[in-house]
Amino acid sequence: MDTAVEGASGAAPGAYEPRGGWRELPGGTFRMGCDDGPYPDDGEGPARDVTVDGFAAAATTVTNEEFAAFVEATSHATDAERFGWSFVFAGFLPKNFPPTAAPPQTPWWRQVHQADWRHPEGPGSGLRGRWDHPVVHVSHADALAFCAWAGTRLPTEAEWEYAARGGLDGQPYPWGAEREPAGAYRMNIWRGSFPDRNTAADGYRGTCPVDAFEPNAHGLYNATGNVWEWCADWFHARHHRKAPRDNPRGPRLGQSRVLKGGSHMCHESYCLRYRTSARMGNTPDSSSGNTGFRTVRTAAPAPSPRTPTQG
Repeated sequence: MDTAVEGASGAAPGAYEPRGGWRELPGGTFRMGCDDGPYPDDGEGPARDVTVDGFAAAATTVTNEEFAAFVEATSHATDAERFGWSFVFAGFLPKNFPPTAAPPQTPWWRQVHQADWRHPEGPGSGLRGRWDHPVVHVSHADALAFCAWAGTRLPTEAEWEYAARGGLDGQPYPWGAEREPAGAYRMNIWRGSFPDRNTAADGYRGTCPVDAFEPNAHGLYNATGNVWEWCADWFHARHHRKAPRDNPRGPRLGQSRVLKGGSHMCHESYCLRYRTSARMGNTPDSSSGNTGFRTVRTAAPAPSPRTPTQG
């Protein structure tokens, strides 16, 4: 079995309880993807009917407090800690922060040495007031290590989207068709003009608590916005066109893993990916200040019917 999907249990079964609890989902057939995604190279379409088996999804993404318990128990060193740096949004750094490398196409990201999950903005920053925020600066490998300890796994992309949609068919958001129904903010994204001005009209400039805003009909919080969430699948823009529709698990191999949900840095001017069908890929060892993860559990098999003893 692919360990990226299943994970290996390092804790007693049932010992790990997510902050928001588990949501038991029955599974079924739903409409995945969309036909009119704004970024053709992302591979959101075509929309197709996909079936997933029942499973349990964490209501919330993994928090800093939960990740700290994992590190305390295992002494795990994240990829960002091993490499000695991670990507931090330039707007969160002091004005006198020394120049560091920035990707040419996304200059708002800065390579910050000693930035990691404990120090989200690098040296001098910490987790005070953010223990209930999602852990960030975690790679796909770090997420898998947490799952192995917790006896959980990462969701497949299909499972993630099924859970995030909350039972709605063909809607762009976990709550329906409108981003701000009746003017109400329902997720944590960039408000204002990116990347220079964030009004924080929804209450947050960076991450927010994992149970902020209203949950969807399945009881999941922040399925869109706040932080990107790692999934188990390798990323490919066209694999799904001919892939099985029953419990799809993505390509067998790849260079990037799927991320879903968008983040607090998504803005319609450049990254309209805070939608349930949106997707992107990133290399498994990558980390940044807007990437986290949510865990799931495979549903326990139904007990076999009892039969009378022979003889």
